[in-house]
Amino acid sequence: MDKQSLMQRNNLIRAAVMGANDGILSVSGIILGVAGATSDTGTILLAGFAGMLAGTVSMAMGEYVSVSSQHDAQEKVRQIQTNALATNYDEEFSYVEDKYVADGISPHLAQQATKEMMSKDALTTTVRERYGFSLNHELSAGGAALASLISFPIGSILPMLAISTAPKDMREIATFISVIIALALTGYASAILNGSNKKRVALRNVVAGIFTMIATYAIGSLFR
Repeated sequence: MDKQSLMQRNNLIRAAVMGANDGILSVSGIILGVAGATSDTGTILLAGFAGMLAGTVSMAMGEYVSVSSQHDAQEKVRQIQTNALATNYDEEFSYVEDKYVADGISPHLAQQATKEMMSKDALTTTVRERYGFSLNHELSAGGAALASLISFPIGSILPMLAISTAPKDMREIATFISVIIALALTGYASAILNGSNKKRVALRNVVAGIFTMIATYAIGSLFR
């Protein structure tokens, strides 16, 4: 698998993991908030189902708009640099060379490296050095939207299953525990994809979930 396809695959996995995470967090907050206000299982599940539908559409469209906006910005940079190379190639060459020197490479090696990189792909080189991203490694907007469209409702199912199948006197605590475990797993998975500290990200995810569930349940309880 080449670098481009690997990056695109990882980005799709990222969108799916974040979609599932948001599904778990959002719907657990909704159903526990409603559970704080009423003990009627049908009402709780109806609220959860409504939240799942709204969140699924929102996440999918949000991913699509976000990635499309990123593509638009990158395309603008592509046009700017294409024009810059056509009208002032020497200045672009000097910029890259000076940047390599500033990074600690000797002037002779910096010039040689710049020649090599610019002769191979001047546009990709100058975009990377000026703007910090690589061309042609974009995530598909449709793919990101589809990943969220599938993963958000899958994540949403967990808290609804927990609250509907657990004994009535234990369903809130069963939902609370199952959501904490699920959020720890999605936090850990996102940390692996991002190269972040796994324990810290998982803990942060769990703390956000705990706060959300406690806050929504407490607010719902005010209307019981």
